[in-house]
Amino acid sequence: MSDQENLLYETKGRIATITINRPDKAHSFTVAMLKTMYDLLNKADEDEKVKCILIRSTEKRFFCAGYDLKEVQDSPETAKQIIEWGRKVNETILMLKKPIITQIQGITVGFGVLMTLASDFRIFADRPKEELYLRLPEIAISIFPQTGATLLPLLAFGLTYAKNVLFTSDKIGVEELKNINFPTRVFPAESLEADTLAFAKQLGKYQTEFLFTMKAMLRIMNKAYIKSCFDLEDECATFAYGSKKTNKELDEFFKELHKKYP
Repeated sequence: MSDQENLLYETKGRIATITINRPDKAHSFTVAMLKTMYDLLNKADEDEKVKCILIRSTEKRFFCAGYDLKEVQDSPETAKQIIEWGRKVNETILMLKKPIITQIQGITVGFGVLMTLASDFRIFADRPKEELYLRLPEIAISIFPQTGATLLPLLAFGLTYAKNVLFTSDKIGVEELKNINFPTRVFPAESLEADTLAFAKQLGKYQTEFLFTMKAMLRIMNKAYIKSCFDLEDECATFAYGSKKTNKELDEFFKELHKKYP
């Protein structure tokens, strides 16, 4: 399947839909797909007719299983590009002027969770935990959390629950997410697509200047904070992947971080 077929794009009425279409690989993202996603998000944002963006995926089992780790294995350069473009995609989702809806119908892991957290609205299928959950497994698989993996849970859940998500790598089902008021909507699985589309159409009816300006205000209020958090993740990852450090070296590094990121 070509890169063009892995991500599908269409506009209908006021809605631009980006569909992740790599079911044989659980909709995991390659570097090429990240670059394409970045381009499609900006394409939708620049389209005068589009008022909101919907991110979805094909087939029922997975929404997105994260980054394609096989592509990263034994290739430091590819790993570097994954981090670079994964960050760009998630920053773009946060910072675009148009509202972004993510439709989650199945299991969501890693980068798939981050896209969901970065989106403005999250719409879930009402399915049991074994069929639909969010999971950030980074610490369990010895990968340092980057591309928003610490910032986005903090923005979405608050400090206490963000720690739970990051340090336990637990699977979080729809009922647990409902308990913390995370889903924008939860619809029956059989009507998820139709109900999500109806939600998107309702957004499209609002006055353009109001819709875009409200999101712009929120992103401007948080712009410097968001950038500094992404930078902090990258700096800490470089340090963490280096040679083993003594407690004294760790303390000195943390003191410098406190000065640099007041």
